[in-house]
Amino acid sequence: MSHIEPEAKIFACSQSEYLAEQIAKHYGVALGKVTISKYSDGEFQPSFEESIRGLRVFLVCSTFPSSDNLMELLLMIDAAKRASARHITAVIPYFGWARQDRKDKPRVPIGAKLVAKLIEAAGATRIMTMDLHADQIQGFFEKPVDHLFASTIFLPYVRSLNLDKLTIASPDMGGSKRAYAYSKFLESDVVICYKQRKQANVIDTMELIGDVTGRNVILVDDMIDTGGTLAKAADMMMERGALSVRAICTHAILSGDAYQKIEDSKILELIVTDSIPLKKSSPKIRVVSCAELFADVMHMVHNNNSISSKFIV
Repeated sequence: MSHIEPEAKIFACSQSEYLAEQIAKHYGVALGKVTISKYSDGEFQPSFEESIRGLRVFLVCSTFPSSDNLMELLLMIDAAKRASARHITAVIPYFGWARQDRKDKPRVPIGAKLVAKLIEAAGATRIMTMDLHADQIQGFFEKPVDHLFASTIFLPYVRSLNLDKLTIASPDMGGSKRAYAYSKFLESDVVICYKQRKQANVIDTMELIGDVTGRNVILVDDMIDTGGTLAKAADMMMERGALSVRAICTHAILSGDAYQKIEDSKILELIVTDSIPLKKSSPKIRVVSCAELFADVMHMVHNNNSISSKFIV
C-alpha cells in the first residue's frame, strides 16, 4: 500500500504553537506533532513524532525572551537535520537579539550575528522572518532569507479606518525609512521624533520634527518593548495639537509595565501582529494576524515561485 506524504510539514516551538496552528490552517495541512521532554534541572529535548525524511520542514518559532525559545529552535533544527529532512526552513516571525546588530560601544557582542550563525550551524537551509530591527541583518546569514514586511497586512487595516488629515510618524530617526515608505503608499505627511537615551529603555529627551496640529497621527515602529517611547511620543503629539494618535508595531514584546503605560497614555489604539503571543488582553490593543501572510509565502517558497507580490512597501 503506497503512502503519500504531504507536500510539506509545519512544526512549532512550544511558545509559538498558536501562531503555527493558524499558519498551518491557512497553508492547508495539520500542524505536525512534537513532544518536549523536560529534565528536573531545566534541560529539555524536542522530538518529532512523525517521519520527516526527505520532506521540506517549516519550523515556526519566534525567538523572544527567554533564551529557551532560541535553544528550542536550535534543537528542533538539529533534530530535523538528523531525521533526514531535505529542506529545513526556520520560520522566525520575531527575530530576537536583533537590536544587537552592531558594536555601539567597546567590548560588546554583535548578538544578531551570533544568533544567525547558530541557526545556520544547527542546520537550517532557509530563514523566513518579518520586519527585522535592521535590514542588514539579512547579510549575517549565508543561507537564503525571506524578509517579509508587516506593512502587507497593516496598510489594508489603516485604509479601512478612513482617516482624513493623516500623518505617519516615526518614533525615532532610525525608523524614518519605514515611516516614509508608509507615507508614500498612503499619500500622507511625515513627522519624526528625535530622542536621546541615558541607557537602554530609558529616554532622556524627545523632540518633534514636523507639525501635527489638527492631524490624525499613526506612529510606525518594528517593535514595542517597554512602551516608553511610544507613550511619550503620543502624549507629546496630543499636546502639540494632534486630533488622535495610533501606533503600529509589528512585534509586541510589551515587557515590564508596558501594558500600564499604554493604558495610561494618549494612544487611542495600538495595532500589533501575533508574531509574539500577548501576555494579556487590553482594550487599546488590536491584533492583526500575520498567519495568512506566512502561509502564502511558505506555499510560494515550496513551489519555487516568486514572493514579490507579497511586498506592498
